[in-house]
Amino acid sequence: MSGILAKNLPRFHYAAPQASCIWASSRFDKKNYATTVKSASQGKKNIVYIDGVRTPFLPSNTDYNKLIAHDLARETLVNLQKKTGVPVDVIDYVIYGTVMQEVRTSNIAREAALAAGYSLHTPAHTVTMACISSNVALTTGVGLIHSGVYDVIVAGGVEFMSDIPIRHSRAMRNLMLKANKAKTPMQKLSLLASIRPGHFVPDLPAVAEFSTNETMGHSGDRLAAAFNVTREEQDDYALRSHTLAAQAHQNGNLSDMIPFNVPGAKGAVDKDKGIRVSTKEQLAKLKPAFVKPYGTVTAANASYLTDGASAGLIMTEEKAKQLGLKPKAYLREFTYVSQDPKDQLLLGPAYAIPKVLDKAGLTLKDIGVWEIHEAFAAQILANLKALDSEFFAKTYLKRSQKVGVPDLKKWNAWGGSLSIGHPFAATGIRLATHTANRLIKEDQQFGLIAACAAGGQGVGMIVERHPDAKL
Repeated sequence: MSGILAKNLPRFHYAAPQASCIWASSRFDKKNYATTVKSASQGKKNIVYIDGVRTPFLPSNTDYNKLIAHDLARETLVNLQKKTGVPVDVIDYVIYGTVMQEVRTSNIAREAALAAGYSLHTPAHTVTMACISSNVALTTGVGLIHSGVYDVIVAGGVEFMSDIPIRHSRAMRNLMLKANKAKTPMQKLSLLASIRPGHFVPDLPAVAEFSTNETMGHSGDRLAAAFNVTREEQDDYALRSHTLAAQAHQNGNLSDMIPFNVPGAKGAVDKDKGIRVSTKEQLAKLKPAFVKPYGTVTAANASYLTDGASAGLIMTEEKAKQLGLKPKAYLREFTYVSQDPKDQLLLGPAYAIPKVLDKAGLTLKDIGVWEIHEAFAAQILANLKALDSEFFAKTYLKRSQKVGVPDLKKWNAWGGSLSIGHPFAATGIRLATHTANRLIKEDQQFGLIAACAAGGQGVGMIVERHPDAKL
């Protein structure tokens, strides 16, 4: 096996969580809320996260299957405006992330904003960076505000896996372009006569990395093997995620989710529909999904194809005060990382977490809320083991000692992408809103967001509770 060879790595076992958790240190201190982070003393503007919304996240080809991505994005923009009460003409700019683009709405940020009734004079653009696309939308907004260009920005993301773009084969596309230029009936007939069965083979979107021609699931299996992550550990973590997500729904914690009245459906879609609390015995029966027959990644311990959209509102703290708003959090620091897309495709969090902590002048113990994207249970467990590995720290992070293991009682306490769902470009804003809401609910000061993405990339973000924050 090439690449990472982890040594003496601990194992993590996840028992099904109880209905309540005990929250330990890093309680919120209103008197000293902005004194710990380095950036607070570096002359930067205070940028605040007002609130966020999302559609319910659904497995693809279910209740949303007759819609398009534009419909989901519009829904989040409409509901964000309703929830925050901010007039649409106050919004300076809109940024949306998406991965699987619909050709008719390639700049979906602009099209969705127009459909949502936002000002005709509000510019908008669309970004893509795989699973961290709405993180990019959010931090791009932060950069525009820091530069002084704008004060109020909506950032969001949308993914619609029920209707992905499928093209004709390249041979057929070339033929059709030539036919469009043909000037006489004979020229067109000649081109038609050249059509062969192979022309009708569709050009499907690749589920593999372009640079390595390997699926992310295969990378997850390799990572599990490299870090000695067992099938039992993965299934235990998946069960944890689904159990916590179900509890979060039952306790009304997922207040960012707005019911969606889907045209033609009976009643509103009002919950995430991929959450399945199973048993260890049932999970153990599933066969490997990628590396057969010896792999450990299955349909149950991997995130599933999901439809959904999300949106969040950010602005300067000064602007929030002018508008009479109560922000939920400060957006403090962020960083992006990238590494070998072959052997370290899913290790973005292990690189981003120590880097963003260093930027903020914080330690693991300062973080009261962890919201980490769950692509696969194997990916989460491998990143945890990497963070707790002296070998990984010295060899790959170039640090003198290991980073350590976060307090797992504070880790994805409302479930994660394995259970709630993972509409690629919408997950980043979901993570941000859950972080802000958990900081308030759990009386914590600092939250950390991290995620991996295709191409071997990743993100890390520090969020701080605002002293005026309310749910």
